[in-house]
Amino acid sequence: MRERYNALSVHLLTASGAVFSMLAMLAAVEERWPLMFTWLVVALVVDGIDGPLARRYDVKRNWPIHDGELMDLIIDYLTYVFIPAFALFESGLLDGWTGWVAIIVIVYGSVIYFADTRMKTKDNSFAGFPACWNMVVLVLFAMKPHWSITLLIVVALGLAMFTNIKFIHPVRTERWRMISLPVFAAWVIFAVWAILVDFHPQSWAHWGLVLSSLWLTLAGAVQQLVPEKA
Repeated sequence: MRERYNALSVHLLTASGAVFSMLAMLAAVEERWPLMFTWLVVALVVDGIDGPLARRYDVKRNWPIHDGELMDLIIDYLTYVFIPAFALFESGLLDGWTGWVAIIVIVYGSVIYFADTRMKTKDNSFAGFPACWNMVVLVLFAMKPHWSITLLIVVALGLAMFTNIKFIHPVRTERWRMISLPVFAAWVIFAVWAILVDFHPQSWAHWGLVLSSLWLTLAGAVQQLVPEKA
């Protein structure tokens, strides 16, 4: 009986992401960007821990009446894709036609990617960019690059969703996890730091975000170029 309640608790934890997504959306409508990103980071942390807990308590066996993977995908689309796309459009980082191009690339491409049954690789990484637009948009808010660079990044990552380029999962990809997991934790710390200083342009947190983002973005491709020794 205890195992069943533990499994149910994991489902309830996953479902809490829907509440955080609503809180983030309400903040975004009011253009309270630091508060919006606070809730998105909370949702990201929940998403990072509910998977290991689901496997630990074998939710598919102990509480099969709810589909945790479906629940996770619904919430991920809200927090990883829809709300960040809205923020990018409304913030003015991309104005006019560039904003429309960006949100169409993000929301249209991501829903197709999320439905692709080939998105996971054998080593628990992702085939193609895993639509982590929440992380991308947070870095763009921090760095505020020229609109052309912002648009180029969005389009390039949008196209990368439909390639065989490997992107690691910082928790589940075993290879180099001793580096990737601390780097992901550092990314979260830098994100919180940047939020607390309201994305002040002189904050060192911004460069921490860039460096940790580069590792999380490129590590998988490097693994493809450097095959693991047998």
